[in-house]
Amino acid sequence: MTYFTWKEEGLTKDCETLDSMAARFEESARLMRKMSAEGFKVEKRNQQQIITHMNSKIFNDWGFISEEPPYQQLTLIPEEKIQ
Repeated sequence: MTYFTWKEEGLTKDCETLDSMAARFEESARLMRKMSAEGFKVEKRNQQQIITHMNSKIFNDWGFISEEPPYQQLTLIPEEKIQ
């Protein structure tokens, strides 16, 4: 039997068939397209891809947690909420 090793281990690690792998990629592609339509962007920083959004409310509404350093996160809190 001929074969090759599939090395992607994150997205399809728990898939047991090619059909389930394809479904996972299609589901992920739909999500990425929706995120793009909502204004999310991919940036390369320190040789890593990060996903950003200029509007922290939209970012939070999607359930994402910011990885910004704490001092940068604090600058996003409006003054009226601090008092």
